[in-house]
Amino acid sequence: MKLKSLRYFSGIAVLASAAAHAQSDYPAKMITMIVPFSAGGPTDTVARLVAQSMSTTLKQQVIIENVGGAGGTIGAARVAKAAPDGYTIFLHHIGQSTAPALYRKLTYDAIDSFEPVGLITDVPMTFVTRKDFPAKDFKELLSYVKANAAKVTYANAGVGSASHLCGMLFMSAINTDLTTVPYKGTGPAMNDLLGGQVDFMCDQTTNTTSQIKGGKIKVYGVTTKTRVPSQPDVPTLNEAGLAGFEIAVWHGMYAPKGTPKPVIATLSGALQKALKDPNVKQRFADLGTEPVPENRATPDALRAHLKAEIDKWEPVIKKAGVFTD
Repeated sequence: MKLKSLRYFSGIAVLASAAAHAQSDYPAKMITMIVPFSAGGPTDTVARLVAQSMSTTLKQQVIIENVGGAGGTIGAARVAKAAPDGYTIFLHHIGQSTAPALYRKLTYDAIDSFEPVGLITDVPMTFVTRKDFPAKDFKELLSYVKANAAKVTYANAGVGSASHLCGMLFMSAINTDLTTVPYKGTGPAMNDLLGGQVDFMCDQTTNTTSQIKGGKIKVYGVTTKTRVPSQPDVPTLNEAGLAGFEIAVWHGMYAPKGTPKPVIATLSGALQKALKDPNVKQRFADLGTEPVPENRATPDALRAHLKAEIDKWEPVIKKAGVFTD
């Protein structure tokens, strides 16, 4: 009996030692960062900038895998089921906080199925249209949209996406329902806006800035309290005539539930270093955003923020009656 007990405890010690060794060697191979939207969209852009810098710090390549569909929930479900070893991580935006209210049959829990790593950035949004849209300013845009609600098409990246949320708030604010055209990501939605197949959308500056500066689309306002430094001539929606309308898209990084704390600490440290990277900061500035301060790029800060955002959006979405299976 004593021999069996000794072997049992010896086995536990060996397993514990192996686990500790694996954590101390982390990362020993390539890391996959799941982005729950198609390539070319704003969240994908943020992810690729951060992943490139983190790869340098971690001395292992952080590659992006785009798993789009269902407003980001397909990618989230993939990560929730992944091995909690730090080799699968997840970068999502505000949609992580709205999914619990929008989707009645989630296969994961937005909070309890993940280990938070840290917040990354808060991105302003812009109201943009195809470049030949008839309205010359936001006031005319409002008039045109209300007068032609049946034929105006609003593009979004799918239920639960930032562009969907912004459009939902906009239609509620102006008390007008528009024809919405959902896509599997903002990239393809932007492509159709550029091609004139849809009329307008509300999208993050990380996806619209270069198109605006290139004259390929028209911009009517930003959704923040103050103007965006990269587009100082673009008014806020409050200035343009839609008082009190404000929405910013935050991004956060997660790992599967059960990922060891030392691994989370390593990832969080690499994220914080990436957000101080001069190249990342400059590229973020070019795209109309900036990294969050270091004290927000932490597991505790993201955990608290996610909970607060879920509490904020749940009554808004339920009041609007928007949900899906």
